[in-house]
Amino acid sequence: MPELRVPSLPDMRGHRLARADYRKEFRTRDAAIHYKSSWKLERRQHFEEVGNASRDALRDGDLPKALRLLEGRRESLRRAVADNEARDAPFHRVRIVEEPLTPYMRWQLHSLRIRAECGDRIRVVPANEVTGYETRTRLPEVVILGGSVLYQVLYTDGGTPNGAVRYEDPAVVESWEYFIRSLYELGEDVTEFFQRKTADLVGEL
Repeated sequence: MPELRVPSLPDMRGHRLARADYRKEFRTRDAAIHYKSSWKLERRQHFEEVGNASRDALRDGDLPKALRLLEGRRESLRRAVADNEARDAPFHRVRIVEEPLTPYMRWQLHSLRIRAECGDRIRVVPANEVTGYETRTRLPEVVILGGSVLYQVLYTDGGTPNGAVRYEDPAVVESWEYFIRSLYELGEDVTEFFQRKTADLVGEL
């Protein structure tokens, strides 16, 4: 692991956004990025996805439908990746994974594997590689768009989306981008991780 320090997210420098405002702002800013990279760090091991038909099917106990719906997203995912490439605006994701895998994580790794097969840049970092940075609290959920804005994505204790805090201070954005990029360089391609850890656990989701 490189010599890193976890950057801070000072409350006084952030602006709280309700979920609807965050989603709208995110889409607008993301679509406007050209010639710059974006980065995402995911740490929680369970989310309650909202408006995700595959997640709803899994919650209802219909695994075949859940996986079929994931497969059905390939064309839209390819279009999204092609749009990023046309703008020279690659999106990188770091997924922290604990073992044993939670049911949610097994499902999400199927989703991430399909994303990667459609061109998304996704790497997995084992949780034991980051616990040394979590002496006080776990790493936050963070998205950085185009090197100019950082969102700390918020969730309830149960994992339901709860808006975000926006940061535009260059020092905050740059330090977190360096941290996430360093984890990405450490990580394993999600398709390789999937084959080693998840492919034989489909029936146990």
